[in-house]
Amino acid sequence: MDAEVQIASVETNETRNGNTRWTVTDDSGQEYTTFRPAIGQAAERAEGSRARISFHEEERNGFRNVYLDGVEALEAEAPPAAAGDSDPEEAAWRTAVEAAPYLLGSDEMRDGEVPPEEAFEKLKPFKDLVSEDIRSGPATLDPTAPADRRK
Repeated sequence: MDAEVQIASVETNETRNGNTRWTVTDDSGQEYTTFRPAIGQAAERAEGSRARISFHEEERNGFRNVYLDGVEALEAEAPPAAAGDSDPEEAAWRTAVEAAPYLLGSDEMRDGEVPPEEAFEKLKPFKDLVSEDIRSGPATLDPTAPADRRK
């Protein structure tokens, strides 16, 4: 089943077997559990915001268990960027400058032979890609997909 909920809280507990169990509570008090790290971590990132969740229910020994199968934070409620990185353009330029030795060639950088205009022409397309990636947000992983097919 699928639902759009406000994730009110996410708690982790270690089981007797040493596994981690995530318990997610929505704004109506409904609890969902998962033992899958990718899903639990996605729930932690979406805590305090709206999310689309997938879940299934099982009855065991007279108890109804609700297991979380997926969490996707909704775009409109995405958490704000970390302090200092609130401007994707600024963060992208910092990344491009850090990557400059690889993009411009380390020999050219050491000798100072790259004119500023040429450096700008080589770094700007990379900066634009990084900025676009930052704006699109984190990729959601489908924990049920094979490792080579995850997006």
